[in-house]
Amino acid sequence: MNLPHQVKLVEVGPRDGLQNEKQTVPAAVKIELVNRLQAAGLKEIEVTSFVSPKWVPQMADNAEVMAGITRLPGVRYSVLTPNLKGFEAALLSQPDEIVVFGAASEAFSQKNINCSIAESIERFAPVVAAARAAGISVRGAMSCTVGCPYEGDIAPERVGRLARLMKEIGVQRVDVADTIGVGTPLKVQRAIEATQAHFDLDHISGHFHDTYGQALSNTLAALQMGVWNFQSSVAGLGGCPYAKGATGNVATEDVVYLLHGMGIETGVDLDKLIDAGQFISDFLQRPTHSRVAKALFTKRTAS
Repeated sequence: MNLPHQVKLVEVGPRDGLQNEKQTVPAAVKIELVNRLQAAGLKEIEVTSFVSPKWVPQMADNAEVMAGITRLPGVRYSVLTPNLKGFEAALLSQPDEIVVFGAASEAFSQKNINCSIAESIERFAPVVAAARAAGISVRGAMSCTVGCPYEGDIAPERVGRLARLMKEIGVQRVDVADTIGVGTPLKVQRAIEATQAHFDLDHISGHFHDTYGQALSNTLAALQMGVWNFQSSVAGLGGCPYAKGATGNVATEDVVYLLHGMGIETGVDLDKLIDAGQFISDFLQRPTHSRVAKALFTKRTAS
């Protein structure tokens, strides 16, 4: 095993976690959530998405949220930008990083962004070039790297192809994402190995959903390979609108508990993180999806 001594988490709750909520989450609540997350010690936060409000109405307040957060030194604020128009709007909010997203599955690409994988890369190329020219980092989210709701299992070679295409247009780091949560450890490791042909471990992150309860197992499998960047969502927020039954991202609280239990540093205060998760869960009027948060919150109230 090649376990890292420390792990950096990218908190995706404010964007990936909230984007599909049916009820409107006001900008003030999103701003408060971001401020609480960084107060808990998270150093990378995916804040919002600069997409058409026609497609993602929940993110219509993107500029307001970016303007309202209290920016702290040493914290990286990222935003999702699907095209050049979105990037130009995002640029005014001065993000530290932009995220472009592609799928290892042709069917998912068509359903999600209405184009083929090759066409998506052509669309992202000028976005990546513009971001790099402006001194803004670029991350590539690679969806459906182990399974697709339409195509089933995804071969590692297809993950490698997507990683190569992203590398060729200038993407600096990539996420190996199990978008629908069907992955198991060996499948995840094979997807990461395929990605390593084009990106080193310092520029690969794991992004695991917990639909089948495998997210922590998959996190451990990636850790054993030396991966030290992971994405997670406070309170287990999120889901995928194009994958029936897919639940949220792995809960940040659960990942932090796992890592701390293994003696791996995160820089995150678990108690403050649980409070942030409780804050957004209370607003959404439903219990947190984090098992660790439920257990520790119960222990708190009982003492």
